[in-house]
Amino acid sequence: MRCYLLLCWFSLFIGVAQAQKGPAATPATDAARPAPKRQLQATRISTPPKLDGLLDEAVWQSAPIATKFYELEPTPGPIEKHPTEVRVLYDDAAIYVGAIMHDVSQDSILRELSNRDNIGNSDWFGVLLDTYDDHLNGYQFIVTSGGVQADARLSPTNGEDGNWNAVWDSRTALHGTDWVAEIRIPYSAIRFSKALEQVWGLNFVRQRRSSRQKFFWNEVKPQVDGFVNQWGELTGLRDLKPPLRLSLTPYVSTYLNHYPYNEQGKKNATTTFNGGADVKWGINESFTLDATLVPDFGQVQSDNQVLNLSPFEVQYNENRGFFTEGTELFNKGGLFYSRRVGAQPLGFGTVDGQLHAGTRMADGKRQGGEFIVQNPGITRLLNATKVSGRTSKGLGVGIFNAVSNDVYATVQDSTTGERRDVLTQPLSNYNIVVLDQSLKNNSYVSLVNTNVTRAGSTYDANVTGGLFKFANKANSYAINGRVIYSNRRGKAFGSQDEVADQDGYKYYLNYGKVSGKFTWSVDHGIESHSYNPNDLGLLFANNNISQSASASYNIYTPFWKVNKLSTYAAVGYSLLERPMLYQDMGVYLGGNTTFTKNFLTTGLDIDAAPLTRDYFDPRRAPLGKYYVRKPANVGFNGFFSSDYRKKFAWDVKYGARVFTADGDRTGRYTYALTLGPRYRASNQLSFVYAISYERRLNQIGYAGGLNASDSTDAPVFRRFGGKEGDVLLGRRNVTTFTNTATATYTFTNRMSFNIRLRHYVSNVHYRDFSRLHPDGLETPEPAYNRNRDNTFNAFNIDAVYSWWFAPGSQVSIVWKNAGASFFEANAATPLYFDNLSNTINTPHNNSVSVKVLYYLDYLALRPRRG
Repeated sequence: MRCYLLLCWFSLFIGVAQAQKGPAATPATDAARPAPKRQLQATRISTPPKLDGLLDEAVWQSAPIATKFYELEPTPGPIEKHPTEVRVLYDDAAIYVGAIMHDVSQDSILRELSNRDNIGNSDWFGVLLDTYDDHLNGYQFIVTSGGVQADARLSPTNGEDGNWNAVWDSRTALHGTDWVAEIRIPYSAIRFSKALEQVWGLNFVRQRRSSRQKFFWNEVKPQVDGFVNQWGELTGLRDLKPPLRLSLTPYVSTYLNHYPYNEQGKKNATTTFNGGADVKWGINESFTLDATLVPDFGQVQSDNQVLNLSPFEVQYNENRGFFTEGTELFNKGGLFYSRRVGAQPLGFGTVDGQLHAGTRMADGKRQGGEFIVQNPGITRLLNATKVSGRTSKGLGVGIFNAVSNDVYATVQDSTTGERRDVLTQPLSNYNIVVLDQSLKNNSYVSLVNTNVTRAGSTYDANVTGGLFKFANKANSYAINGRVIYSNRRGKAFGSQDEVADQDGYKYYLNYGKVSGKFTWSVDHGIESHSYNPNDLGLLFANNNISQSASASYNIYTPFWKVNKLSTYAAVGYSLLERPMLYQDMGVYLGGNTTFTKNFLTTGLDIDAAPLTRDYFDPRRAPLGKYYVRKPANVGFNGFFSSDYRKKFAWDVKYGARVFTADGDRTGRYTYALTLGPRYRASNQLSFVYAISYERRLNQIGYAGGLNASDSTDAPVFRRFGGKEGDVLLGRRNVTTFTNTATATYTFTNRMSFNIRLRHYVSNVHYRDFSRLHPDGLETPEPAYNRNRDNTFNAFNIDAVYSWWFAPGSQVSIVWKNAGASFFEANAATPLYFDNLSNTINTPHNNSVSVKVLYYLDYLALRPRRG
């Protein structure tokens, strides 16, 4: 069967490849080709201009001008009516960009202040540099009319990675009906070769917010695949010498933490003091080492905790700067989930099983057992290091390494008071190596290896993958794919048994048309039943064979009452890999558009699926014997988003899913609604609120494990066949509310205050229970009467004051308030305001921290000669 699927796929690939040798280019196909590359010559200077937003030095007047920008949004193609003029200078230390944005009046230049990397409701200007001219990877430096900076790395892997931050400088000013941006980009912020004469990829971008128009100096066509490959060229760069890039950013932080234990001998309030540093060293002109020593991530935004009823873990966003900045190489192939580094210890959930139980003495007296005093939920890192860069030949190299310390839980004997430590995580080393070779025609080949090595007798893990993308010369068709092998060796943590999933593999192939109004693709992939990259990656479920076909049709120019229209259609089909059994299939349709007059954006997605089989929800291994039937269903999701230029704007998301009757199971459906109003009181103060409601009725799913020692569960447990026998399912209603409110006040373009409040509550009510037999057969269990209802509440406040008092240097003061509660059986509360009251009245952890980091650049500190 597997060979047959591969044969079908390659037959289709060969047929399509032959079909592309069709007739000569037509005007329609020309529209899908990149525009000709424009050139701008940079002017070398000996004395740097003063960064003041005036452009009044003579060197600015003598430099060549880049003007006549092409519109991309909302109407691709026309030349701008309000000209933009850009000049580029350079010396031995930096690139200087001066830009004048002509406009109608100052009222037409919107200037909302916002946090760094958040453009807000503002005009802005950007410089785009492809320093190796590989047409794949680039840098983006943006400054708004209010002086707020934003920067990003651009790559095929991450697209626009706004988490990357560089140290550079800029000034903006209003002059009559114009606004001016003056930018200094030091060579220490970018990487380039040491060739005597260089040509860099170059583009400039301007956003005119009042008309919601976006313009590029070198025309960017939306129907062309890729972005960096559509830039122009910066010439005239001679005798550039990559500087010694060496900087140190030491930090000190202090925390005051309060939790109302109210226990004798245990302090409610504690204080800590931390210190460490980030180091950045340019090893050579191509590669940079980034290291964080004794890192402190206590000020990052709190995770959005949720009630998880699925068999898979919850994926949380990465908020730690070191793991989000400049990770385009490490994210190749999707094999790196950075939350694994410093994650919950392996043995966090097994400490209970290692407690010494209480005993009855010879005299009949009862001696108490042990209890847990402390069980850390995170692993403290000792250090983390990244080496990354790209050579002049287009070879990208990335090396990541992190070391975490041993983690211990503390348990105490309730009678003697004696304490002991229980190892929950051994000393561990996390490593990633990436080689990524850029090729012509927007193509690449890559090799990725991830490795986790742990001290002691527990297991180690290694994953190796090869990736590729090859496009034809016209960049109209492309094939991409990956082959990955996973290997795990050793004993499971805290066990004498060998770890499972020792060897596994994955491969994926995709071929299709990638440019033009009409695009399409076909793909096929397999994840073997033993493929497991989860020691440093994230995979929700393996044991899968999937294939799909998709097509999209996009109209990029305004017509009727809309600016543009994007549509897609797809069909997918999947099987278990072992045993090869049907899982699911689906048909998907959707599209989105923006209306011309009021800039209302709306989209709708519709899907339909026949009866599917969920082999994962029963939590039984090996897969294939048990599955939960999901009846045929139809669902839709949509959204509306109004014009953010208005003081009051709003977002609406909605969705529903209806299931057909399945035997005596009827009335199953889901609906959800999210309302998100936002109000901008001024250019400095704004409010955003979102309330979300979801209701799932008559959902059938795993009801939890049966406890052999529970009087209600015990007879059912034995009758079902024990831990490896039949499964208890429950028919349940799940109601979830989420409220999130955010307020931001921006004092200046370098100082802001932000406060975010989130309350989440999810209530589960079981209506009845059934027994899941092999092959999806279910029989009612009317006699089972254990109350398995539950309610989960989470409440968080994150308040952050941030002041960038110098380039790369920051003071931040953070207050975090966090509380969570989980109620079961009769204690579960279905009413929202009762849950809100319970959440407010349960103990909360309060933390106030102050952190100061200061950027020290060797080039600025070294003694000046002469």
